[in-house]
Amino acid sequence: MRPFLLQFAAIFSVVSATLHVIQNKSTVTLSNDRLAAVWQKSVGQIIDLTLDGQDLLGQQSGSSGIGPYLDCYCIPSGFYTAGATTPEMQVVQGVDSGGTGYGGVILNDTYTPTGQQFQQYWFLRNGETGLHTFSRLSYHNETTPFLRNLQEFRTLFRPNTDLWTHLTSSELQTAPLPSKAAVKSQVMVQDATWTFNNTPSDAYYSQFSDYFTKYTFSNAWRNNSVHGLYADGSTSSGTTYGAWLVMNTKGPLHSDLTVDGIVYNYLVSNHHGEGTPNITTGFDRTFGPQYYLFNGGTGSESLEELRFEARSLANEEWNTAFYDSIAKHVVGYVPSGKRGNLEGTLKLPKDAVRPIAILTVNGFDFQDNSAVPDSHQYWADIASDGTFKIDRIKEGKYRLSVYAEGVFGDFTRDGIVVKANKKTVVHDTWKEESAGVEVWRLGIPDKSSGEFRHGNARDTTHPLQPPEYMIYWGAYDWTTDFPRGINYNIGTSDPAVDFNTVHWSVFGPTPNNSRAEYNTTYDWNINFSLDREQLHNRTTATLTVQLAGAKTASGNTDIDNVGERYTNLSLESFINDKEDPLTLNIGFDQSSSCIVRSAISCYQIRSRLPFPADWLHEGENQLRLHLPYNATDVETAVLPATVYVQYDALRLELE
Repeated sequence: MRPFLLQFAAIFSVVSATLHVIQNKSTVTLSNDRLAAVWQKSVGQIIDLTLDGQDLLGQQSGSSGIGPYLDCYCIPSGFYTAGATTPEMQVVQGVDSGGTGYGGVILNDTYTPTGQQFQQYWFLRNGETGLHTFSRLSYHNETTPFLRNLQEFRTLFRPNTDLWTHLTSSELQTAPLPSKAAVKSQVMVQDATWTFNNTPSDAYYSQFSDYFTKYTFSNAWRNNSVHGLYADGSTSSGTTYGAWLVMNTKGPLHSDLTVDGIVYNYLVSNHHGEGTPNITTGFDRTFGPQYYLFNGGTGSESLEELRFEARSLANEEWNTAFYDSIAKHVVGYVPSGKRGNLEGTLKLPKDAVRPIAILTVNGFDFQDNSAVPDSHQYWADIASDGTFKIDRIKEGKYRLSVYAEGVFGDFTRDGIVVKANKKTVVHDTWKEESAGVEVWRLGIPDKSSGEFRHGNARDTTHPLQPPEYMIYWGAYDWTTDFPRGINYNIGTSDPAVDFNTVHWSVFGPTPNNSRAEYNTTYDWNINFSLDREQLHNRTTATLTVQLAGAKTASGNTDIDNVGERYTNLSLESFINDKEDPLTLNIGFDQSSSCIVRSAISCYQIRSRLPFPADWLHEGENQLRLHLPYNATDVETAVLPATVYVQYDALRLELE
């Protein structure tokens, strides 16, 4: 801890019970009985953070040893850190409706070349050991009405200290942090991906994986409530600590980075193909609240115990009265008085598992919520009896979408109106889509390719056994797994063994195999038998193809690059010996860097492809799934250049 944190020789000081708000010419300090944070006014950043006197950040060095702080990929040249141009600091204080004192620090910064305005808010309450944060970006510029997309918008807790020993985003994604020796000797194998095979005694390498990438610890927001860092006491005299981001709602299919030594709060990004809003004149968004919790410091609590404490706060009702009290300080935050709720009952298809209700912008697929920059998104799990409730919804008109594992297609209903301080009630029936009698299905319709080879299966070569898809894709070898390609037999083949989690046009090269394989990768065969009764009086067959992700030559940029042949990609399905394929067209704006960034669920794409039933015949039939041969693009980062798709599920029906 730096000396000025102890001196408290301030020009300005206010004490509210045990909450201290202190200012001098260069710093602002907020503290209560346990947590203290110091901001440097010249840059608008937290440069010291202590819990019970323990330094949580370490020595500042460039952009490390600071935070939580705000940055973005949102100015014309790319990255920008709020506070880098014209930082102005404002201090607020008060007592909330429950009688608890609070203090707040607000950073105001204008990026003068474009006029973009940034605000970052931090609040500390008595009795808490965490910081409540909000982040705002606004843009008003009639001379340049379209600036660019908001590609990334995030806050980061970025320590530079040996205190932290483990990182965790779930029980399955918990590992020792790589040692300094391992990082020093690491070998890059892909963008933001390294192997530690030069330091085999490193705890991360020996316990978790041969490879390290920040994407291994990414997670789907539906499954993620908290993530962060843990200090096991080995560098803090036996006392343990935790640093957590307590999650807020962003979208159930959205997946993103969580922790890699930095504790991330990704508010906007396109890492796994999610859409990003455009920054046009009039753009004004406030994101939050989010909560960075710092706990422990009282003994030898385990990682699980500290995570349990953090998870107990991942509740949308927690601290709502406090947020209403500070709404007067936070531009754009919608208080409870301008929110309503939705209650519903939906008659579900019989095979629906883990159904979920989602409210998004009216008239758009819920994945495309960002198409309307001021849109909001809310969701709730649906009970087995079809009931659900979503609270604290900003008043407006929404689309209700529902999906469930085991069911092809989604339920959608537009025009759901939510009014402030009112309850909207919905009763409806979800009738599962059907094109006749189901002949077969391959995979589980769950918006994931995890049931296939190198998906959810656990890596038994390491004691912590993470799911295989979380590891770098190049850890596996196509020619070993599928020396003759994919030749899958409905009814006898095992999808976890005989069907890969990704359909490559080209596989490799990888660190362990310098040869690229493209002769056995691009065509996959699915063989199935039909009898006379199944075909009797049938006139139309329908093949449903659901993709959990796809990568075209546009990567995850959503840019229609006319210079690339495969910016828009065709996945063709050939039935038996028919020369005309059934085609699923994948647009440049539906592309995502999915498996190469350790993901099995990205931007979802689907199509129902009808064809004459007489294309099929009694006995053996074959479906050939075809990607263009040796189809690649130009990659500016160290990433595989091939196009690929990841299957969620396929189904054949006859009527």
